[in-house]
Parts: sequence; C-alpha cells; structure tokens
Amino acid sequence: MSGSSSRVFVSHLSNVAVFDPNGDQVGRVRDLVVNLRLGGRPPRVLGFAVEVVGKRRVFLPMTRVTSLESGQVITTGVINMRRFQQRSSETLVLAELLDRRVALREDGPAGKAGDLVTVLDVGMVPARAREWEVDKVFVQKGKPGRLRRGKGETFVLDWTAVTGFSLREEDQGAANLLATFEQLRPADLANVLHHLSPKRRSEVAAALDDERLADVMEELPEDDQVEIINALHQERAADVLEAMDPDDAADLLSELPDADAEQLLLLMEPSEAADVRRLLSYPENTAGGLMTTEPIIMLPNATVAEALARVREPDLKPAQASVVFVCRPPTETPTGKYLGLVHFQRLLREPPYTLLGGIVDRDLDPLGPGTELPVVTSYLATYNMVAAPVVDEIGNLLGAVTVDDVLDHILPEDWRETSNHGSR
Repeated sequence: MSGSSSRVFVSHLSNVAVFDPNGDQVGRVRDLVVNLRLGGRPPRVLGFAVEVVGKRRVFLPMTRVTSLESGQVITTGVINMRRFQQRSSETLVLAELLDRRVALREDGPAGKAGDLVTVLDVGMVPARAREWEVDKVFVQKGKPGRLRRGKGETFVLDWTAVTGFSLREEDQGAANLLATFEQLRPADLANVLHHLSPKRRSEVAAALDDERLADVMEELPEDDQVEIINALHQERAADVLEAMDPDDAADLLSELPDADAEQLLLLMEPSEAADVRRLLSYPENTAGGLMTTEPIIMLPNATVAEALARVREPDLKPAQASVVFVCRPPTETPTGKYLGLVHFQRLLREPPYTLLGGIVDRDLDPLGPGTELPVVTSYLATYNMVAAPVVDEIGNLLGAVTVDDVLDHILPEDWRETSNHGSR
C-alpha cells in the first residue's frame, strides 16, 4: 500500500473523499470500523463506513484500500453497496471511542496510574500485509466539558498505556469465552464452537481474527462453516476464505448456493479466487477436488538449504512440509513440467549446498486430477506418503493431495462427535 510507512490519525480521515482506481469519487469516509481485542492488544482495523449517494453508508474493508495519501482514500474499485450494519463485535472509532474517558495504566508524563484522561484521537499503522491496527491514543488531561479549548495538556500514548477501551457489555460473554480458550489448538477450539448455541458461536467467530477464524473454520463441520460464513459481512467472509487453504475454501463454497458462492469469489483477491475456482471445477472425491494448490514448489537449481528454509515456515501444515515438489518454472500452480519430489528426511541427510535437481525422486508416478478417492487412499498407503503430486495431462503440477484431506473424506461424517481427541 502506498504511504504505508506513515501513521494516520483517524480524525484526519473524517469526511475524506473515497475514489476508485479511475479517479471517480464514490463517497466520503464517515467513520472507521475496528475490532477491539483481548489482553490489551491493539485493535484491528476492519475498514471504513463510507457514505455514498443517497446518504447510504456502506462498508469498505481495509483489504480493498490501496492508498491513504494526500487527503484521499483510493480503493480497488470493488465496493459492496449493501447498507452497512454494525456487528456486535465492531466498534466505530469516531462515534464510540473519541471523547471517551480512559485511565492510565502506570505513572508517566500524562499523570499517575489510574488518572483519567480523555481521548481526542487515535492513530493507526500497517501491522502486516494488507492489515492495519490502532497503536496510538492522543489524549488530554482535564474534564470532558473543557476539551478542545486549549486547556489541558495533550499526550500521544501507546494503546497499551491506557485502559477503559472494552468490548460492549453484550459482547462480554464471547470475550470471556475467548479468553478462556485463547491457547487452544484450532481443532479443539472448533470442537468448543461446535457445541455452542448458534448465537454464541456467531459472537465468538466474529471476535476472532481472520487467520484464527480461518484455521478454526477448517476444523468445523460443514453445517457450522456455512452458518458462520453466512453471518459475516460478505467482505469479511471473503477475507476469511482467502486466509483458508484453497481446498478448504472450495469445499465450503461448494456448500453455498451458486449465486452466493460467486459473489464471495468476486470479492476475493483475483489470484486467490482463481485457485479456488480451479478446485471447484473438479468432482469432490477426486484428486483434483481434494488437493491443495499451495504445496512447497521449488526449482531444480534451488539448494537443500533453501528447501529447508521453506519447510520451516510456521504457517505450513505438517503434511505440506513433508515433501518438496521440484518443477520447471513457473513455480505457481499450474507449474512448469513436474520433475519429481524430495522428502523432508532426504533433505536432512544432504549437505546444505546440494541442488534439488540432483536428489529428486523420479520413481513415483504422479496422480491425475480425475483419480478417484479409493485410488488416492491406496496410493498414499502403498508408498507411505503423506502428500502426493497431482499433474495435468502434459505433466504440469496442479497441486498435492495430503493425508489430512483424505481422512476428512473417508471418516464418518460424525467423527468429530465421537472423537475423544479433546478429552483429558
């Protein structure tokens, strides 16, 4: 995002014009929508409430904002014109946070621990790719009635330096539940959500970060997934789908009405949507329908050291990290010609400078996308594999089928109900 190195104070964005990529004005910023988080963590910025023609307010996600420079907001051009309705887990900065009285956490230039100050503004910064968070609070000493009249010292403090920004009372049940289960693995948190009432399940899902919710969604039964995705804003639902593994996102979309699935695909980033569309084109119980489009793919002139660095990436599932697939360029699926694979154990036995092309295993025939589930299962069992390559008719790698995806399709539908994996 252009200008992402600068902090932006929210009051400076009030009434700022919003433009599409062609320079046409689509509306004006009326507020900033954030998600207050537990443990004093800085709030995640969800997007803007934008007023368009007819005084209608719509929601513009931060993931659709490309620039905040020069007193204007520029979007990707994709804006859902559905009327904005604030969710229970969402907070409006201008309407609900400014002028709030908050307490200092500890002694400092602004006063002693426990002293009350009044919020005049908050500042936000990019947290990581396509995400922003509120990190600063501009506060003033003095009583609310005397604000903005030059009376009372002002200070810029870290968000964590004050307390008093809390979830609204009606959200405390979800907040307390999240605090209790914050350290659970995604599968265990999914088990908790599955046994909650639909209302409480939606509250907890709305309060989770996109990545955390995506991880949990992948572990939930399909009915729960559909219920949660339907309860989210469409823009946020698209963001959660992007954070899910493409094969899991495709499975979820296949459970939705065609029109709803297509709308969500249009709201996703084109590159992410393309992978999901490709998976949706294959029958569900085939290698093409089961595979992930994001295995580890490297060129034959890459070294063992480079491959091990990829394997160590924390976001990879164990099954994905077990095998490196070696292909000619391009290395995005569908790739160039598939050459073979290298097992993780082989990487550990070779010197770091060894080229992958010299140790690639070419003996195992890859699967075709139309390979039926029983054949895929036999293949993995026969060769003691946890991930198998899937190639097209000309030998380009399309993706990989992992054992966890196969298990999801061969276990009974109610296996989560009878599993004791969460027992103590």
